[in-house]
Amino acid sequence: MEQLKHECGVAMIRLLKPLSYYEKKYGTWAYGFNKLYLMMEKQHNRGQEGAGIASVSLGNKPGTEYMFREKAEGKDAITEIFSRVTEEMKGELLMGHLRYSTTGKSGLTFVHPFLRRNNWRAKNLCLCGNFNMTNIDEIFDFLTAQGQSPRIYGDSYITLELMGHRLDREVERLFVEAKNKGLEGTDITNYIDDHVEMANVLRTTMQHYDGGYVMCGLTGSGEMFSVRDPWGIRPAFWYQDDEIIAVASERPVLQTTFDLQAEDIRELKPGQAIIVHKNGESKLEQIMPAQQLSACSFERIYFSRGSDCDIYQERKRLGEQLTPAILNAIDNDIDNTVFSYIPNTAEVAYYGMTDGFRQQGYNVRTEKVVWKDIKMRTFIADNSERNDLAAHVYDISYGSLKPYKDNLVIIDDSIVRGTTLKESIFKILDRLHPKKIVMVSSSPQIRYPDYYGIDMARLEEFCAFRATMALIEERGLWQLVNETYRKCKASPSPSEGGDVQIPTKADPSNQTPPPSEGLGEAFNYVRAIYAPFTVDEINAKIVEMLRPTNMQAPIELVFQSIEGLHEACPNHPGDWYFTGHYPTPGGTRLCNQAFVNYVDQKVFKNSDGL
Repeated sequence: MEQLKHECGVAMIRLLKPLSYYEKKYGTWAYGFNKLYLMMEKQHNRGQEGAGIASVSLGNKPGTEYMFREKAEGKDAITEIFSRVTEEMKGELLMGHLRYSTTGKSGLTFVHPFLRRNNWRAKNLCLCGNFNMTNIDEIFDFLTAQGQSPRIYGDSYITLELMGHRLDREVERLFVEAKNKGLEGTDITNYIDDHVEMANVLRTTMQHYDGGYVMCGLTGSGEMFSVRDPWGIRPAFWYQDDEIIAVASERPVLQTTFDLQAEDIRELKPGQAIIVHKNGESKLEQIMPAQQLSACSFERIYFSRGSDCDIYQERKRLGEQLTPAILNAIDNDIDNTVFSYIPNTAEVAYYGMTDGFRQQGYNVRTEKVVWKDIKMRTFIADNSERNDLAAHVYDISYGSLKPYKDNLVIIDDSIVRGTTLKESIFKILDRLHPKKIVMVSSSPQIRYPDYYGIDMARLEEFCAFRATMALIEERGLWQLVNETYRKCKASPSPSEGGDVQIPTKADPSNQTPPPSEGLGEAFNYVRAIYAPFTVDEINAKIVEMLRPTNMQAPIELVFQSIEGLHEACPNHPGDWYFTGHYPTPGGTRLCNQAFVNYVDQKVFKNSDGL
């Protein structure tokens, strides 16, 4: 319902045959670009702020360009960049990227891929990724301590410079090796191009990072790679046959583009990279030790396309598992209840919900109650008029309920900020005069920020957090806030973490640290503020806060349970936005800092302390 910016999309293709092979077989020199275009369009859901492509040609002679890049901003960026593709850009290595900003930085400068130029082919590096790093301050300090001076402060540029620096060292290592073998002139260059070990570059680069990532790259000498973070937070899938190697953020993208079955496609494992050498030989390398699997569950609930065979079934199970709680909310009055959903990402969970009732022998009534109109635009400057137009992004099917007699159960994939519910959904649903509205979320309460690629960075954004703070104020529990603030303040700040020291075994503890735990360690102390309250108490306060003035129908919220989430999505246990159990130390430190920032801001605004 409330659009979240998130999870950029990546696409890569390595053509394994001579370029003439594809032109002869498929009738066009643009075979690779056509496939890349389709892969990017099928991932348009992952980024609409900008897009970029890059290509590398292995056969071009010195004095001619061999590494090409095009970038554009806006929702039509894919069409724009491919309209600029010419035959001179054709190459064996192709890369594409779709961007959503999760850091607030916008403009063509920040659109991937990023390119680092050099006169040595092997030192040219083109980089794109689906990532967000939690310790970029430390990486910046690490680079500047070595004498470097990055032009832009941002994780993408800094990663490019760090990896470029390590690539330079790899090339210099090979230069010395070639000289020791008695090689001279262009024979040294050819030796370097033929022997680059990208695994060396990746290991010496990625060991410094804390965060969720799928990092993809091309070099001017013909190396291609994609590496996944050690916790498996961000997704990456790949396929290989005798003609191509392809990488994408989502499995159905590869299935549709190359007409494949799900079992034809493999997923990169945590900490693993697929590396394709200049000669087309590919290998899997374990770049970082795999940690406790923390694959993002939000991918399954919302971000990834529901056309994936596993995701489709998981979303149905998320809806089906909610039937007992829904029955309780409507007092088992199925005969006088209409079931519907918020378009469009909750549709599959809706099917699961209604199937669940039918499997129990209930004859449920279903209607398409809510419609989402095209995005409304206005140049009206007055905020009240602008808000009134925004409230009408959704419309309803008039006559779909029996007024004052029917309950309305309506499901959505998640409830994040609650703004759309308050300003639009609840107001317009009340026009149908339902006896009761049961608002259902197929995901649990979102309580904590995400720092691995989703645009949810501040605690006060979440209606669950705001409701909890309101309960604390009502009950006079400011000592809990003071104690939590003190512990968060005393814990290491994100800028004090130093280089990431990834443990050999992930900490299995998912419990709030007891009071005897020493301060200064990476514990999420923010979890303590939720401890005094039940889910139902927080739900009731959310309803009170989001209920529009003059609304008649009563409202009840039903959220997915944490246990239900893991039962439905067993292979994607990453749940930090719901539980506060961050997989990396950097995520925990940033969450603690977010609470400090929140309290500091409230104290400053109120000027009367806590």
